[in-house]
Amino acid sequence: MPKILLGVSGGIAAYKAVEFVRLATAAGHSVRVLMTASARKFVGPDTFEGILGAPVLTSEFERDPMRGTFPGDELPEHDPIGHLAVVESADAYLIAPASANTLAKLATGQADSIVTTSFLACEAPRLVAPAMNNRMYEDAATQENLATLRARGIDVIEPDEGSLASKGEQGVGRLPDPAELLRRVESALGGEDSAAAGDLSGLKVLVTAGGTREPIDPVRYIGNRSSGRMGFALAERAAARGAEVTVIAANVSLATPTRVTRVDVQTTAELSAACFTRFPESDVLLMSAAPADFRPLVRSETKLTRATEGISLDLEPTDDILAALSANRGPGQTVIGFAAEHGGDAETRASGKLERKGLDLIVLNDVSKEGIGFDSTENAVALITADTLEEVERAAKTVIADRILDRAIKLRQDEPVP
Repeated sequence: MPKILLGVSGGIAAYKAVEFVRLATAAGHSVRVLMTASARKFVGPDTFEGILGAPVLTSEFERDPMRGTFPGDELPEHDPIGHLAVVESADAYLIAPASANTLAKLATGQADSIVTTSFLACEAPRLVAPAMNNRMYEDAATQENLATLRARGIDVIEPDEGSLASKGEQGVGRLPDPAELLRRVESALGGEDSAAAGDLSGLKVLVTAGGTREPIDPVRYIGNRSSGRMGFALAERAAARGAEVTVIAANVSLATPTRVTRVDVQTTAELSAACFTRFPESDVLLMSAAPADFRPLVRSETKLTRATEGISLDLEPTDDILAALSANRGPGQTVIGFAAEHGGDAETRASGKLERKGLDLIVLNDVSKEGIGFDSTENAVALITADTLEEVERAAKTVIADRILDRAIKLRQDEPVP
């Protein structure tokens, strides 16, 4: 029975930690909970204890009645140091919600609560799920602290975007749904062995992400607003499910997912070259990048100055990378495209691309819908084949990624390959 240690820090999202505990125990995991003093202002220890049937630890100085064990374990004869024993027994340690204050302490190695002290002593996989106001999350100090934790191998679960605790405020900073948190912890619990035994084990998956930039001059470019979040979610989930994954990132500022090989490009020509180099050895192509459709016919080698009468640009079309890759595919290769449309008859346009480019599946994303446009942590898509259409309701992009990968597996099963 896997043992999950949950640290709860102060924040309105602490109520979601209760649901996480319920889901984790229902899934057969053994759970213990640690809380900061601030967390107790939002939810009481008794709430967790009622679900777990195990005491919640709120101070590194208090005695643990269970002597560091998890529900179902046999009590040791000696009485160990509680905060050290409980992390020694844990298979994974998640802090959710992780407040800005707690993140700062974790990044600098401070140990002034049982949550932070235990974090330092934990040798099992460690995960943090930030949750706070968007201005706090986007502040340079918080971002630097998160970068520090990632560099140390800590798994940072990106917050969702949407309504925040402050009335009327929207932005990034929402704690993901408890089911998503549990999925991430279960992935960490498996580690390398889980990946090797995953349903994508043995497959080589090539993912493209982000948006290309076509230079006008050394400073300006023609580009688009694609952030690469969907592509990186696909890369992360494919790797977690056992695939050997390469992501070709076009101007993406996101951290590289674990067990993923990254290739950075800028222009459509660079993206095309990278794809044609790696596609022949790939089993599945997930072309979620947004290449520019046009580029300047002539690029200025010096910065263009402001002209009172304006300037005009002559544009030429870029190559259709996806159509060319699909036309040159070998036996057994699965090709999945993406269509970011904006209102109107989006399904018809996406179906036209599916047929015109010779794809197995196209993922339609209507970016005109509020909250699922560029740079959002959530999405809602339609999965379209030549004879089917499946609507996937709004969810975290990692959840959407799993649905797309599920369909990729089914496509390969329906058409056995040599």
